[in-house]
Amino acid sequence: MTASATNLLEFDRAGLEAWFDARGEKSFRGVQVLKWIHQQWADDFSAMSNLGKALRETLAAGACIREPQVVSHHESADGTRKWVVRVADGNCVETVFIPDGPRGTLCISSQAGCPLDCRFCSTGRQGFSRNLAVAEIIGQVRIAARALGHSGHGTRVITNIVLMGMGEPLLNFDNVVTAMAIMMDDNAYGIARRKVTLSTAGIVPGIDRLRDASPCSLAVSLHAPENALRDELVPINRSYPLGELMAACRRFAERDGRAPITFEYVMLEGVNDSPALARQLVRLLAHVPAKVNLIPFNAFPGAPFRRPAPETVNRFRDILIEAGIMTITRKTRGDDIDAACGQLVGQVLARSARHRRLQELPA
Repeated sequence: MTASATNLLEFDRAGLEAWFDARGEKSFRGVQVLKWIHQQWADDFSAMSNLGKALRETLAAGACIREPQVVSHHESADGTRKWVVRVADGNCVETVFIPDGPRGTLCISSQAGCPLDCRFCSTGRQGFSRNLAVAEIIGQVRIAARALGHSGHGTRVITNIVLMGMGEPLLNFDNVVTAMAIMMDDNAYGIARRKVTLSTAGIVPGIDRLRDASPCSLAVSLHAPENALRDELVPINRSYPLGELMAACRRFAERDGRAPITFEYVMLEGVNDSPALARQLVRLLAHVPAKVNLIPFNAFPGAPFRRPAPETVNRFRDILIEAGIMTITRKTRGDDIDAACGQLVGQVLARSARHRRLQELPA
């Protein structure tokens, strides 16, 4: 293998088929190799016994299967597991698995750091380094699936995958869509399309592109039902205010009868947890097929917020439920290993590029 070897983790099924076809090989080799990589965990082409010897030698000379390196692995008392993985350029990102009875949710990262600087999120405080490559995104799934004993053609420990880790997925659009295609492929991980969820802070042009590019589900990090407050908590709202965001959500939901859009709402004591704001949220979501995840704030060092009392969260939740909105209060999981929602930090070496990235957001 040479330094310029092609990393085959970069390709979904269509990409692998095209790659083999361009080299004069039958395109079905792409499916064969996809299964070896994502179901048999092959790292060595010599193990791919249904490929001819000459082809295996050719692959060994010009291609590779290279996933991120696991730096550390932690397991919480509640069964939550977190991997810190090193990607290129010395960056690290975090991947979290949350078991819940028959359901197993894997939360993966799409960027090293995040350019959006949401005030309640630990990741945003460290700045932004770069987008992850396809191999670095799907590599997180491969690492976790192998460790958990998941098999796309047998035991499926991972039932759901959410792009809710470090980064804004819609600012790494092409790589994320390709990685999600691998997750859903029955020749790879076989995750049901509605069980793969992309979470965005509200990049409106990206939501419209996603509607046509992937059958995945959508989650929106909302956190406030009116623009002035959301401008403070989620600064991207200044570029794509709530009216534009809700219109994009309606367009997304109208296509092919998709599942309701999940709206994530981090509960911050004395900031966004009042009954009046709950009623305002009901009005905001009136014309969008929605379910709401209420997330009591998970503290991190230097955070300017506190978690509301349980009765405050319950009162907010009850207002939404009484209005007919499916609402769940998310349990805090993995808090003892800093794996709870909003806590992911990793060991990212940021390059103070946040402001430049914000200026480059699509109009």
